[in-house]
Amino acid sequence: MASNEEVAALLQEYADLLSITGGDAFKARAYERAARAVGGHSADVSGLDAKALKAIPGVGASIAGKIGEYLRTGRVAAVDEARERIPAGVRELTAIPALGPKRALVLYEELGVSSVDELAAAIGEHRLRGLKGFGPKSEEKLLHGIDLLRAATGRIPVDTALALAEDVVARLAEVPGCERCTYAGSLRRRRGTAGDLDVLAAAADSGPLTAAFTGLPVVGEVIGTGGTKTSIRTADGVQVDLRVVPPDAWGAALQYFTGSKEHNIRLREIAVRKKLKLSEYGLFHARSGRRIRVATEEDVYARLGLPWIPPPLREDRGEIEAAARGELPEPLAESDLRGDLHTHTDLTDGIDSLEAMVDAARRRGYSYYAITDHAPELRMQRMTKERMLAQRERVAELDARSRRRSGGLRLLHGTELNIAPDGSVDWPGEFLETFDVCVASVHSHFTQPRDEMTRRFLAAVENPHVHVIGHPTTRKAGRRPAVDADWDEIFAACARTGTALEVNAHPNRLDLPDELILRARGHGVKFAVDSDAHSVPDLANMRYGAGIAQRGWLTAEDVVNTWPLARLRSFLRAKAA
Repeated sequence: MASNEEVAALLQEYADLLSITGGDAFKARAYERAARAVGGHSADVSGLDAKALKAIPGVGASIAGKIGEYLRTGRVAAVDEARERIPAGVRELTAIPALGPKRALVLYEELGVSSVDELAAAIGEHRLRGLKGFGPKSEEKLLHGIDLLRAATGRIPVDTALALAEDVVARLAEVPGCERCTYAGSLRRRRGTAGDLDVLAAAADSGPLTAAFTGLPVVGEVIGTGGTKTSIRTADGVQVDLRVVPPDAWGAALQYFTGSKEHNIRLREIAVRKKLKLSEYGLFHARSGRRIRVATEEDVYARLGLPWIPPPLREDRGEIEAAARGELPEPLAESDLRGDLHTHTDLTDGIDSLEAMVDAARRRGYSYYAITDHAPELRMQRMTKERMLAQRERVAELDARSRRRSGGLRLLHGTELNIAPDGSVDWPGEFLETFDVCVASVHSHFTQPRDEMTRRFLAAVENPHVHVIGHPTTRKAGRRPAVDADWDEIFAACARTGTALEVNAHPNRLDLPDELILRARGHGVKFAVDSDAHSVPDLANMRYGAGIAQRGWLTAEDVVNTWPLARLRSFLRAKAA
């Protein structure tokens, strides 16, 4: 039977095909919205009838009909017809950041380019320069986009990787004789994507674990087996490596296979200076070769004269020196987050209703929760002042009802503004000052020159009604590169004006990225870790935002939505003052 993800992928493909052919933009948007709704729906769509399908937010009669057709036949005639009109190579081209559907079609029709490799060759031969709208700058941007796409190929988004790794670990932990089991590698360090997955187990006998691992339901192919290492490839093409080590080598093995390579090199250098030898096999006296029992990672670091260093910090970016000085920060934990300051409802491009989102936030145990639907500059959202005020009344009603409960969730009414190319935002100041919180984000004109983009951000940062800059670099993993701007100048302005920078927790964004978080923190900037949720399941994305925040060395004090509501409100009011 078709899974929700499979049906969602089909709907998204149809939306992309509509965009390529220049079809109705609102229709394409409707299919995108339906794809998100189906992908995040709690029930298995393969078991739903037409009425139940239409009850899914964003799924009307026409879309429900296509889903039903696919569930019955495995095909959708409208999708097949659209595929016939658009070669597969053109659809492949649209995955390149900086290349939209219409320009991809031009390349195919005018130059016969129907693959990423063919496009790279055409750029090398300067064949694009004769096309209207393409020139040397276009070539440079497209080559950068191709590099980004190729770099992303084969890497798994953190949410997909984590779900797979947690499932494998849970199953292996139940195997008799397994004393410990966890995932390691870049996933444990909370990088935004993962390549091959590393799973580590401790047991006296590797046999039962190896047998259980190669027999997992996800296994598509067994690549190789051995006494300590076994590798499989899942049906989706993801390689997972299992290493089984003796229990008394667990600490050294977990430290080694967590990485990073650069961090491990530094630790081995420290070990040598202490006349020790550190490897994945354990910690040894260099002269005698005698193994030192290191049952935990804490034991490893302690023998090297260091406190335990949290995995997200292990990138050789000063963490070893800070640990030696006793100045290692206590990284933000997801449990530190008291609320969410950037979320959407079905009033604009969200999937679920205001009531459903608020109820889900309450179940997460938040102290406060902000609703920040889009402002009118994004015309496809069809927002008006009247609709926003009507929502505010409903938010006030829900807040009053919640306030009557002991320790009830408090609601903030906000908006996500669009930062126009000149740095202006939707709505005049006298209306903006009536919102509890205003997030401002760039949603278009991503290719402005560096100086123009910098001025654009600075104008928004200087706006007294803008509290948070949302998903600042605008990047989308494998789809859109970061905009070019003088980030240090922007960070300095944020620190001076009291404007927070968002760490957007959506796994396709994770924006700000950790490298820029580190730089911004050095300027004294405050941050907001937000889900940018467009549906109830999206609220759980906060775990990924917390992971990137940890990699950027953020503490709870650095993040405004870890603060009590009274302190947060004072921070928000201070911007206007």
